[in-house]
Amino acid sequence: MQRTVAGTTVRGLDVGPETRCAHYDAARDVIAIRAACCDAYYPCRACHDAVADHEHRAIPRDAFDDPAVLCGACGAALTVREYADCDDACPSCGHAFNPGCKRHWRRYFAER
Repeated sequence: MQRTVAGTTVRGLDVGPETRCAHYDAARDVIAIRAACCDAYYPCRACHDAVADHEHRAIPRDAFDDPAVLCGACGAALTVREYADCDDACPSCGHAFNPGCKRHWRRYFAER
């Protein structure tokens, strides 16, 4: 399944209008992360693995200044560095992000 959020296609299972999915559906689960392997956005790694036909690849350090995180609340595109420094809230709209997502950093991004 895929859904367009603020002009960006987000792929996954049961993707909602603010990028929540079948795996993460809490109020603060409002980001989608670009996968380096296919340049597509997914709410989570499990969504990528469920719908993609290839192995997931994390965003490398030399791409940390490129847009890679989509705020599902307002559609803002954040770089990896902006996401890392955002204190678990969108710098554009202030919507809270799930702080647990950063515990899975290595699933999505190379080490800092």
